[in-house]
Amino acid sequence: MSQPSRPHRGQRERNGDHREQRARRDQHNGRPPSDRSSQPPYYPKMAREAPRENPEGSKCTHICSRRGIVLICAVLTNALVLICVVAAQMVMSGMSAMGGLSAGSFSINSAYSPFEGTELQQVRDLDMQYSQMRSPGIYGGVAFSLTMGVISLLFVVSGNRPAHLLSPKLLAGQFFFQLVGAVAYVVAVGLYLHFVIKVNATDVCQQRARLYARQGYTWMNCDVGGADAAVALFGLITAILYGIGCVLTGQTIRRVRSYRQERERYEATRRNQGDGHRSANPQRAPLRSDTTPV
Repeated sequence: MSQPSRPHRGQRERNGDHREQRARRDQHNGRPPSDRSSQPPYYPKMAREAPRENPEGSKCTHICSRRGIVLICAVLTNALVLICVVAAQMVMSGMSAMGGLSAGSFSINSAYSPFEGTELQQVRDLDMQYSQMRSPGIYGGVAFSLTMGVISLLFVVSGNRPAHLLSPKLLAGQFFFQLVGAVAYVVAVGLYLHFVIKVNATDVCQQRARLYARQGYTWMNCDVGGADAAVALFGLITAILYGIGCVLTGQTIRRVRSYRQERERYEATRRNQGDGHRSANPQRAPLRSDTTPV
């Protein structure tokens, strides 16, 4: 076994002498001897306080909450209502209208049209009258679904923060919007179906259906079409989504309100404890000011 070298042994002896001198100095001053081995390691301030990173998915996390998912689904169903309203108008406008269902195969003015002479002019006039009668329904449906979809999308985008950081007015506005939207969609679906049935019950629709039935186009009738039924179906789904979102938003408002009340109560307790501590030690503040170097 090799013995440690003399320089290292001398350095350890000097360190031992320094520790003994420090212990005697501490005992002389009335302090307990310090033991550096029991103290926790020291880390620089920059190493202790690492910067907090804000993950990129945090906004998506807040948007994709239960309220956000319901509103996103409502935006999609509003888009489906809009598409079905336009499709219903295109299907029921007849072969002479631009964008009709059969426009890809033939038009009423083409060489393959089954109508000729007086019958051709009559069908054209009836299609024009029928389209004009249905125009209030398509304009109202497009405007209503587009407005509701845009407002829903705005609420989705505005909810990119935690609920307790959102404005109470924003949450209240979202609650009342979804409440009104659920009721308004049920009423709108009823009015749309009533309007379609009323238009299909007119003499214009009956004459038009008979002319198309002579040529074998029995699907051009005066019953409620599949596109109109799809409008009603997606409208009711949207109303249900708004109702669910209204319930979830109400629960969020209640939780946020209770959270803020608890936080105010906790801050008041902290302030009261701080005031009581300062009153119990009235001389601490002036002593600190006297010993502070100028």
